[in-house]
Amino acid sequence: MKLDDYVPQVEDVVERALNEDSGFGDVTSDILLSPHVKAEANIISKAEGVLAGIEIAKLAFLTLDPFLEFESLAKDGTKIHPHDVLAKIEGPAQSILKAERTSLNFLQHLSGIATATSRYVDAVKGLPVQILDTRKTIPGLRILEKYAVNVGGGHNHRMNLSDMVLIKDNHIAVMRKQGIGIKEIIQKARRKAAKGIMIEIETTNPQDAAQAAEAGADIVMLDNMTLDSMRQAVKMIGHRAIVEASGGVTLNTVRSIAETGVDWISIGALTHSANALDISLELKV
Repeated sequence: MKLDDYVPQVEDVVERALNEDSGFGDVTSDILLSPHVKAEANIISKAEGVLAGIEIAKLAFLTLDPFLEFESLAKDGTKIHPHDVLAKIEGPAQSILKAERTSLNFLQHLSGIATATSRYVDAVKGLPVQILDTRKTIPGLRILEKYAVNVGGGHNHRMNLSDMVLIKDNHIAVMRKQGIGIKEIIQKARRKAAKGIMIEIETTNPQDAAQAAEAGADIVMLDNMTLDSMRQAVKMIGHRAIVEASGGVTLNTVRSIAETGVDWISIGALTHSANALDISLELKV
C-alpha cells in the first residue's frame, strides 16, 4: 500500500494526535521559552531495527509549525542501528518540543511493527510463502500500521470488512444452527457477493478445508491446526484455493508452518504486540 493513497486520513490521524497531546497548550515550554528562541534537534536511533514512519514524523512537526525545517536522513525500510541520526529539525525550540512526543510516538510504534514484520519475513526466507497482517490493529491507526507491515516486507490482509468475504467461526456457528453446512455457506456467499470479490472461509480440520475448496472458496484459512493437520489440508486442497495458516504463530514456529506448504501466514502479533523501537530526540540549543 502507498500512504499517498490515504493522504486525508493520515493528515487527520496526525492532527488528532497533536490535538490530543497539546490540550490547552504546552504550559512548560510557553512559560520557560521565548517564541524567538531557535534550536536544532536530531532524531536518533537507540536500537537495531527497520525504520518506518519518518514522513509521518515529519508531518507531525510541520503540521504543528510549517516554519520548521525537517530533513530526513534515512528512508523507510532502512535497517537502522544505535546512534544513527535519522533526521534533523531546525526552528523555534517551542515548536520542536511541542511536536516531539507525538512525532516519536508514531516513529517508534511504526518502526517496531516494521522490525517485527521483518523478523518473520527473514524467518521464512527461501520459502514460497507470504507473511500477512490482520485487522488486530489499534483503532484509528490501521492505515499506518498496515503501511509499516509493508515496510517490513509483509503483506496486507483485509483493510476493512468490505474488502472480501471472510466467513469466520462465528458466522459458521450461526449458519450451522440453521442447518446450513460449509458447502451451502460458500454457495450462498458466491451468489450474493459482488462480482470479483474473493471468498475466504475459516476451517479447523483438513476435512472441512478440503470441502471448502471443493465448494469454490478462493482462500481457505487453517485456523490453529497442528503441523500434521496443515500438511494434510494442503494436500487435500491440492491448489484449488489459496491456503492461509493462522492462529498462535510465533517466530519459533513460523518456518515450520511455512514448510507445510501453505501460501499465506497471517499474524495478528505484527500489529497488536510489536514492541516500540527505541528512538529519541536530542535538542541542540
